[in-house]
Amino acid sequence: MTLDPEQLGQSKADLAETLRTLRKRAGLSQVRLARRCNVSQSKISKIETAEITPNLVDVELILQALGAPEQLMAEITALARLANTEWQPIRSSWRRGLEKRQAELAGLESEAKELRYFLPAMITGLLATPEYIRASLHYSPGDTSKTVARKLERQTVLYDTTKRFTFLLTEQAARWAVIPPPAMAMQIDRLASLSHLPNVRIGLIPIGTVINRGPMNTFTVYDDRLATVETFTGRTVFRDARDIAEHLDVFTQYEQEARFGDAARALLEEWASTLR
Repeated sequence: MTLDPEQLGQSKADLAETLRTLRKRAGLSQVRLARRCNVSQSKISKIETAEITPNLVDVELILQALGAPEQLMAEITALARLANTEWQPIRSSWRRGLEKRQAELAGLESEAKELRYFLPAMITGLLATPEYIRASLHYSPGDTSKTVARKLERQTVLYDTTKRFTFLLTEQAARWAVIPPPAMAMQIDRLASLSHLPNVRIGLIPIGTVINRGPMNTFTVYDDRLATVETFTGRTVFRDARDIAEHLDVFTQYEQEARFGDAARALLEEWASTLR
């Protein structure tokens, strides 16, 4: 499936209109369709007005209730998968203010219980020192002081023991020189310190580890309900269960090759020592 940003923006409305049209062609009211699907009439109404985006299970239930032919079901299911994918351009975040993006991320983190971060290139803000955060925002326009403050505020979520965090970092991510060597040594020391938290697992994948799948993108998976993938120009948000499952599979592959606990801290100590 090709993800065209313009398609992603229109697909939710297209899906709502398509499902509404099919229902009317079948001669069913929203109430009758809701009964067949064992859902509320208000949910059908919200789906048809694009107030909510149905997941693939909802769409398949509706199509089966409408007696849609197999080919049409395949086409509309593909449209539903597209509707459950959202493109968020970085320039949009700049216009709205990066601190608002931090509020959105804090919301995702507060709702999730199991959070998994794959970091092939840089250290995420939750694990970063203030100096590292300021340097990582160097290319962002305008005053970033509020964004730095919000990123630091978000770090308190790591101490919520009702949540579980797993961070997988490649050696490059841990050692990429965003800041001068002495400050990078302190940043690496922070990773080692955070690895002692009972609900935080920090895994390292050293250069030379044999893994036959390349680390293409930074991504985060929130429970099993949402995955975000970062690029230079923005991020893609996946809500389709299959996309989320595929990212979890990739995460598990890397997790199995990562070093945790004392083995990870030994590597971090070695890397920090070379910078001092």
